[in-house]
Amino acid sequence: MRDENDTIMYVGKAINLYNRVRSYFRKIVGRGPQIDRMVSQIARFEYIVTDSELEALVLENNLIKENSPRYNTMLKDDKTYPYIKVTVSEEFPRILFSRLMKKDKSKYFGPFTSAAAVKDTIELINKIYGLRTCNRVLPRDIGVDRPCLNYHMNRCSAPCDGKISSEEYAERIQGALDFLEGNYTPIIKDLSEKMEAASEELNFERAATYRDLLSSVRQIAQKQKMTDAAMEDKDILAIASDESDAVVQVFFVRDGRLIGREHFYMTHVSENPQNEILLNFVKQFYAGTPFIPRELMLPEPIEDMDIIEKWLTQRKGSRVYLKVPERGQKEKLMELAAQNAELVLSKDKERLKREEGRTIGAVKEIEKLLGLKGLSRMEAFDISNISGFANVGSMVVYEKGKPKRSDYRKFRIKSVSGPDDYACMKEVLTRRLMHGLEERHELEVREIDARYGSFTKFPDLILMDGGRGQVNICLQVLEELGIKIPVCGMVKDDNHRTRGLYFNNEEIAIDRRSEGFKLITRIQDEAHRFAIEYHRSLRSKAQVKSSLDEIPGIGPSRRKALMRHFKSIEEIRMADVETLKQVPEIPENQAVKIYEFFHSSEL
Repeated sequence: MRDENDTIMYVGKAINLYNRVRSYFRKIVGRGPQIDRMVSQIARFEYIVTDSELEALVLENNLIKENSPRYNTMLKDDKTYPYIKVTVSEEFPRILFSRLMKKDKSKYFGPFTSAAAVKDTIELINKIYGLRTCNRVLPRDIGVDRPCLNYHMNRCSAPCDGKISSEEYAERIQGALDFLEGNYTPIIKDLSEKMEAASEELNFERAATYRDLLSSVRQIAQKQKMTDAAMEDKDILAIASDESDAVVQVFFVRDGRLIGREHFYMTHVSENPQNEILLNFVKQFYAGTPFIPRELMLPEPIEDMDIIEKWLTQRKGSRVYLKVPERGQKEKLMELAAQNAELVLSKDKERLKREEGRTIGAVKEIEKLLGLKGLSRMEAFDISNISGFANVGSMVVYEKGKPKRSDYRKFRIKSVSGPDDYACMKEVLTRRLMHGLEERHELEVREIDARYGSFTKFPDLILMDGGRGQVNICLQVLEELGIKIPVCGMVKDDNHRTRGLYFNNEEIAIDRRSEGFKLITRIQDEAHRFAIEYHRSLRSKAQVKSSLDEIPGIGPSRRKALMRHFKSIEEIRMADVETLKQVPEIPENQAVKIYEFFHSSEL
């Protein structure tokens, strides 16, 4: 269903399209004001015919995710869950943190709900088994470089230096795999024996290390108390809703263990029954998650259960069941999930209202203050330098009162040398807006969706870190490029704190206690932070410089080869041409240049 602007308002599917469409135009009492509003805005219908209900289900879900229609119930959270990845295809495997589950011959454990817990577990396993964490290609690079600090801290067995055979390393990896699969008994026994042996040898420091590792393993083992004798993978879903919000609680059971839970907010739920909200959640959530369990336990039947089972089976590659438990342990877990959903809904109600006040509410305050409408995207700019050294600019983006960090951009000033903030700002704004115009033209020529351009989307309001001067620079750039965008200055007082806004040639006072003022301050601080961070990184790179970099023909690989062979700059300085030629990567003519560079003052 599309409105007069051809915007998609609603996506649905039906076996009988005539009956489904006609139902929206009947005078049905109790249908609800939301559907009435939607019907009043329909300008035209667009329909796609598919070969089966399953195809219609998949297409409906894809279109909803792609277009986010206003009147479809939407899953608010868009999360990727962490996995533990074991690179078993490598000769010396590593244990890594991953957000994606790929077909790359690695072994994955998860998904887990806590990224921090996953990182702690990986760190613990690497400590216990002395596994490598580097990206070196082994066995090709064995002996190429010295072992890293982890080896000297007894945290790595240094396969990179040949200090452990592939067979012994494989035994350690197998122990780590057993640990990840929940078999803690062998490692607890092994650590206990090593602790006692170290204690008998009066090596109390090592005994204390084993004691701490043993305590960490026992803590992880204790977290797996809730188990299921069937040892199956399943998700247990429950829902709580009121007149405006809904929360779906999911308990993740893997290999019979409850490994965690997560809750998800659903939007656009007004007047929708719970089974319909649950249906939309199942379709949207399991279309995006890489892991699908064998069973989905639902609190009540939902529409198209058979079709959804077929779809999930197709995605998983093996049979998936949707069930509604009636008694036993599964029913108890369902009740527990439902209690948690109710708790989250009631507990977070006020927090969500506060969050909305800090974001959307604050944007509306700014709209009212400046007399604007439809304000969503705001871009703020700042300049950073030290006496004109390494001039840089920053662009931060806020949409609906929240930072959109994927759209942040940083600029290294090219045309200005010296402390001229106005000239620097003019370059930054010109480059940003010109990029946008060029991308728009290219996308139009190639007929590509405008969302694929990083600069294509222009802001509804530009915020300048300063008053009249900075605003006028921006207005000048906009006029030269023929672009109309409102520009507002964020004026600071003598203590470098925001005191008001400069808009349409006048300074506007703003209540310091208002959410709008707090949002402006956050945006200004963020633009400043982002610019300083980039400037600091450039200063650090400029300071970390070797004298070898000044020798013509010496790049990173030859510099590294020289340092590996001679160990210090002083040894290179003392070497003659014949000694320098002994480095395989250094040809004779280059050896002569190096010698002449260090001895030019003597010649």
